[in-house]
Amino acid sequence: MKLQTLFTWTILATTTVGCSSSTETLVVGGYDEAEMAAATSRAIDEVDLFIADLKSGRSENYAVKVPIDDSGETEHFWLVDVVFSNNKFTGKIDNEPGIVTNVRMGQKLSVGKTEISDWMYIQGGKMFGNYTMRPLLPSMPKDEADRFRAMFANP
Repeated sequence: MKLQTLFTWTILATTTVGCSSSTETLVVGGYDEAEMAAATSRAIDEVDLFIADLKSGRSENYAVKVPIDDSGETEHFWLVDVVFSNNKFTGKIDNEPGIVTNVRMGQKLSVGKTEISDWMYIQGGKMFGNYTMRPLLPSMPKDEADRFRAMFANP
């Protein structure tokens, strides 16, 4: 599987309460909420590792996931083409909205480093981060979940 295809599928499969290019991929439940909260905490706790790798440029497909609130609803979006400056991530929204109406795909957005819900990058064919995908694995078909588990650099 090509890395770009892998990255695109990962984005489709890893929205918490979010979406991708179509709203059919909107994930609104079926996972352990405590595990998802722990995954987000881990991503924030380890964000400096992501920032160091991003600044080094040694990996590829850098992305951060951010929650967007609108009228009492929250949806999570991946930002791609990410840069980090002045303690903020800036990137482009890489998902079509399924719930919120205050953002659009391709929109540039900046968020503080503790305002994210996840991060990820690919290095040597392995995926680092993407902690919010892990609580979703039990709800996936076994072969699909096993394929994603094999991609993680650190399960």
